[in-house]
Amino acid sequence: MQESKWWKNAVVYQIYPRSFKDSNGDGIGDLQGIIRKLDYLKELGVDAIWLSPVCRSPQDDNGYDISDYRDIDSMFGSLKDMEELIKEAEERNIRIIMDLVLNHSSDEHLWFIEARKSRENPYHDYYVWRDGTEGLPPNDMRACFGGSAWEWVPELSQYYFHQFSVKQPDLNWENPKLRQEIYDMILWWMEKGVGGFRLDVIDQIAKEPDLKITNNGPRLHEYIRELSKETFRKGDLITVGEAWGANTELAKLYSNPDGSEFSMVFQFEHINLDQQPDKEKWDLAPLDFLKLKQVFAKWQRELYRTGWNSLFWNNHDLPRIVSRWGNDKEYREKSAKMLATLLHGMQGTPYIYQGEELGMTNAEFEIEDYRDIETLNVYHERLEKGYQKEDILNSIHAKGRDNARTPMQWDDSPNAGFSEGTPWIRVNGNYREINAKQEMADKGSVFHYYKKLIGLRKTYEVFADGKFELLLEEDKDIFAYTRTSEGEKLLIICNFHEKEVPFLLPEGWSGKEEILIANYNEIAETEKLRPYEARIYRKA
Repeated sequence: MQESKWWKNAVVYQIYPRSFKDSNGDGIGDLQGIIRKLDYLKELGVDAIWLSPVCRSPQDDNGYDISDYRDIDSMFGSLKDMEELIKEAEERNIRIIMDLVLNHSSDEHLWFIEARKSRENPYHDYYVWRDGTEGLPPNDMRACFGGSAWEWVPELSQYYFHQFSVKQPDLNWENPKLRQEIYDMILWWMEKGVGGFRLDVIDQIAKEPDLKITNNGPRLHEYIRELSKETFRKGDLITVGEAWGANTELAKLYSNPDGSEFSMVFQFEHINLDQQPDKEKWDLAPLDFLKLKQVFAKWQRELYRTGWNSLFWNNHDLPRIVSRWGNDKEYREKSAKMLATLLHGMQGTPYIYQGEELGMTNAEFEIEDYRDIETLNVYHERLEKGYQKEDILNSIHAKGRDNARTPMQWDDSPNAGFSEGTPWIRVNGNYREINAKQEMADKGSVFHYYKKLIGLRKTYEVFADGKFELLLEEDKDIFAYTRTSEGEKLLIICNFHEKEVPFLLPEGWSGKEEILIANYNEIAETEKLRPYEARIYRKA
């Protein structure tokens, strides 16, 4: 069955279930909570929901350590709740995208429990093992979460390989039986009506640890094409691979229009532009705005008709974009709308992270209120290295993952309407001013602006198929570009900063064209753009 490519006109909404809506008062968001808010998402106009992991897991790494791919973690509900969510979403023309972790499992998965019983066990070869001597691992490879990537199992006199936590042993994709188990599981979820999959760190499945290769291994695309043929191509799905190591050439393979691999990939080139070169993300630097324009333009140009982009500012691992590159104080609404305009005018499938459509901001907590293991580790490590406490907290306030994980702000009641119990993490203190109830009632809100942008993408084909051209490449304040298809043309103009800047419309544009959307009520006829001003012009 060939894909219909419905996802080219779609907008996806990412939910971090733990923080979205709690239905039973235990302080943790759950599937029934999501079901209760489906009408809100229908009102917004999204086509699909990407759920961060909900499969059964010991939660060593926020659910990215799966112990049963065919069950739901009791924290979120039951398999029955998941089936109800799929059905209720479908009734509102919303598809459910599951987060699948196929590079590794939990060490509490039945496969691994069996695998470590003996070398002869049929499941042993589902994982990556090497002979060795205790204290002398096969090589000096390091795990992403620190320490050696090799863990000694004395009863087998072998090491197993783990790229992440010691509780996340890597799966051995060279084993055809393992691959078949994975395909059977995916087909089982497809039978249940799942509308797509997001594939976690998928570029690492073809690792070759003896050669110290972790991502983009030699058999990677062979594996992905087989995976797609045996599963995804048997349905009408949206599939997105997370590939930190992707460049535009690799992305053309991943998102080949023939459907042989995925619909699209997540790449992160634009996300690393505000840190010091060759340093950690905590080593803050001002955003290189000209580089941001170049990066977006490169991906827009090079994937045009040869692949497909995913468009995003936020996710569960990233700080809130309005705090990061906008202005979350006096220009919060204007800058949130500008950033949305800039992104949604491009070619690709936009992803909205929960609360982004409200202009939710970073939370500036004291260290005892954070829950993220990465945040707590860096705080203590940097204190030991002699960094000033204030500087460490500044970095955490800017880049910490918990910025994205504070509870969704539904209304101005206690706990922002997220839970009747004590939330697992503190609510951002500004929920009385920023919440869904208030914004839905205000036609000029960030929520209604996102709703209008989503509507435009469904109305005008030029958003999906128009050719991209960057304008004013060297301008240090304005991000402007056109999208052109047969019969229509868009001009997208965004003042990226909080100052007034001079501006002349490009040749061929008079200002009398239809304005599809703008974040100021009155369009000034003067030759300037106001702080964070954004407009989309259209001419037939």
